[in-house]
Amino acid sequence: MKRVSRDNVFYAFSAELSPVMEVEPGEEILVETHDSRTSTITSASETYKLPDTSKINPATGPLFVRGAQPGDTLAVEILAVEAARPWGLMVVRPGAGALGDRIREGQINIVPIEEGKARLTAKVRLELRPMVGVVGVAPKEGAIDTFTPDHHGGNMDCKLIRPGARVYLPVYVPGALLGLGDVHALMGDGEVVICGVEVPAEVTVRVEVLKEAKLPLPFLENEEIVAAIYSARTLDEAASGAVHRMAEFIVQVTGLSLPEAGWLMSASGDLRICQVVDPKKTCRMEFPKHILAAYGFSMRELR
Repeated sequence: MKRVSRDNVFYAFSAELSPVMEVEPGEEILVETHDSRTSTITSASETYKLPDTSKINPATGPLFVRGAQPGDTLAVEILAVEAARPWGLMVVRPGAGALGDRIREGQINIVPIEEGKARLTAKVRLELRPMVGVVGVAPKEGAIDTFTPDHHGGNMDCKLIRPGARVYLPVYVPGALLGLGDVHALMGDGEVVICGVEVPAEVTVRVEVLKEAKLPLPFLENEEIVAAIYSARTLDEAASGAVHRMAEFIVQVTGLSLPEAGWLMSASGDLRICQVVDPKKTCRMEFPKHILAAYGFSMRELR
């Protein structure tokens, strides 16, 4: 298995980046990642480092996927996510996150990880559910920093991006230039104070190139659901975008009318917030795969 060192970091997705490795479709790759602060904070006393945001959300890569061409879809299957140290980092700082208006000074929480659980407080130990916050490709033009989610993926902070999930991304440039990072050992929907339990990690992925897939990208599937992911300036725009894209997808693959698709979404779909703390907000619209199967559609048809 190929391994990509966490020394290969970047802070903006761009077609101008030089790939650090070429990989074949179907190949498994182990990607080492830093935590969201590029491992620069190691103690609860280092609050003086919090105002420095120059090394936030590094991604490892980028990877050049052979055969990926503009117009294709890149499928990234998350096979394993393992924390690479026995503690996680959590922070709060004034002006940042959903509680930033009430936070008066920066604080750091060093969270011990013991026997598969994160010790958040003296009385609370929670099961780990590691997930990948940043997964994206180079945009068609310009650069998009790794702190911002958009049409290329990026910092979506969707807690479903964990082992067992496949993330579908657009290909804008030859090779796609895939990068990933910002792993959380545990994170709730919303990521309300700008962090999950931040850890460096080892992420094993398998990539595939799809030539004819018609999906509302970024898109996600796991064993039970599919999800349309949408990022926008406001939460209302993000929610509306996720709903509309899922509705269009259901109509496309089932032949149902838009009202019929809406009834099914309203009865059995789930509109959820991924994060509210990045420069753009991210929502996802989840829909059960068993309903798509009732109309004869399977995601396997895309592979």
